[in-house]
Amino acid sequence: MSLSTHVLDAVSGRPAAGVAVHLTDGAGTILATGHTDDDGRVRSFGTSLVAGIYRLRFDTGAYFTGRGVVGFYPEVVVAFEVTDADAHYHVPLLLSPYAYSTYRGS
Repeated sequence: MSLSTHVLDAVSGRPAAGVAVHLTDGAGTILATGHTDDDGRVRSFGTSLVAGIYRLRFDTGAYFTGRGVVGFYPEVVVAFEVTDADAHYHVPLLLSPYAYSTYRGS
């Protein structure tokens, strides 16, 4: 099973580069950490996951502070469930200072 994410800044209409992202298991143990690249992506977390509950924690506060923007959400946590250990899971995040949305991508 592979996992990737993509963060888009809805205010600028551009990829959100440099966002710290932490992958944790259901118990809260950090399994991997990454930063979005210039295209706003973490293409792989470099770890194999089995069926279970996981979370991606996006450090949105530091991202907006670094751009001189005041935001409401200091972090965004997306919980998701892996049911097929052989599948690819893509978890995009559309971000603005006062709102966010996510979905299961491909």
